[in-house]
Amino acid sequence: MPTPSARGRLLVVDDEVELMRALCESLAEQGFQTHGLSDPLAAAPAVRDGDFDLLLSDLMMPGIDGIQLLRQTLEIDPNLVGIIMTGQGTIQTAVEAMKSGAFDYILKPFRLQQVLPILDRALQVRRLRVENQRLRGLVRQLTFESPRYQIVGNNPAIRKVIQLIEKVADSDATVLVRGPSGTGKELVARALHGNSRRRHAPLVTINCATLQDTLLESELFGHEKGAFTGADRAKPGLFEVAEGGTLFIDEVAEMAPGLQAKLLRVLEDGHYRRVGSIQERHADVRIVAATNKPLEDEVKAGRFREDLFFRLNVITIHLPALKDRRDDIPALVAHFLRTRQIGKTPFQTDPDALRALCAYDWPGNVRELANVLERAQLLAEGTTITLDDLPEVITDHGKPPPAPGEPEHPDRPDDLETVQRRHVAEVLRRYGGNKVQAAKALGISRRTLYRLLQKYGLTGADDRPGDTRPAS
Repeated sequence: MPTPSARGRLLVVDDEVELMRALCESLAEQGFQTHGLSDPLAAAPAVRDGDFDLLLSDLMMPGIDGIQLLRQTLEIDPNLVGIIMTGQGTIQTAVEAMKSGAFDYILKPFRLQQVLPILDRALQVRRLRVENQRLRGLVRQLTFESPRYQIVGNNPAIRKVIQLIEKVADSDATVLVRGPSGTGKELVARALHGNSRRRHAPLVTINCATLQDTLLESELFGHEKGAFTGADRAKPGLFEVAEGGTLFIDEVAEMAPGLQAKLLRVLEDGHYRRVGSIQERHADVRIVAATNKPLEDEVKAGRFREDLFFRLNVITIHLPALKDRRDDIPALVAHFLRTRQIGKTPFQTDPDALRALCAYDWPGNVRELANVLERAQLLAEGTTITLDDLPEVITDHGKPPPAPGEPEHPDRPDDLETVQRRHVAEVLRRYGGNKVQAAKALGISRRTLYRLLQKYGLTGADDRPGDTRPAS
């Protein structure tokens, strides 16, 4: 038998006293901590003073109805999940209840076993809302150059991005964020959501490139029990989880044509079906999509639906590559050294290292810069990052080309394998032969590192070519 609070804290409001008490007792036996009220006017103070996960309220009550009560309590606790009960259900009242923020709508009389799955799904939504709020609180504790959007930079292209976010954040317009990988497309989605009227509801993220088509469909739209092999229970999709909030669909160009058609329907009228279901559902979700591919070319090639492209392209935000906003690199360096500080003492960069960082082309954009600075803090001898702490690909970038007839590297062979062998050996030396740390620093798996050690005859402690002892 679960503890009284194991399944959540539930406020039951019904002016029919006997029904309210019976429902509280039954739910308490199922592991809920229940608190019942027969006076609906006492519900708002109870929510203000208590800490409830769910509200289960009758619709028709004297003084205030269930929909008005739900609106009041959501103003007090936006993370509260409300469920409306009624014995006089109509389509109109059901729609009104859902528009007012109700998670579900239950017709009386009902069996307890019919209600329990609804309550469990509602608790999942409650946990997601609370976790989302907690994460937002952690983000707000960080110090950013642009506190409102957490976007760093004063380059004209970035200022244009921020101005566009300011204009469209509080609307429900679909937004397409375009730009190379690593430029901060999810950051824009978070800024749009965090400054919208939907900010108290979830922001849910999915990357289309990480899932197979069948799994992606199930993740987005949910599935019913038995819809496919392994579907031993019904599962809500991300459109349900993000109800009232924002769904960020990253790498949307990777979506299969069949799923593109289903996404288009949601964008057109808000309707969709779970996998294996014939029941129509309606999503109140704002869509922010992102891609690093030229969708116009994808449309011409027949890989992306033209009608979906037009529907997504209502508002487009273009993020520039980092090499096109080099004047922002010093501010970004200071930002990451502050927000991703390793250790208790803040780091700084010496002038030569900063010049090298500004001169590099950054194919991985802002994400690559953040990772390089994290690596540099680990390798730095003191609290100042120097050229020696940066990868060779960055420090060699700004060097002038050799004179005609002069070897590019007079002190060493210039073939690729020799360069790679010495780089692996140098990283191993820096980490004292620790292969786990060396593999992480190189950005490869331990298995790949072992193959390189065997290939180049390295022991993991030095770079003597004659030493072919196996790597352990």
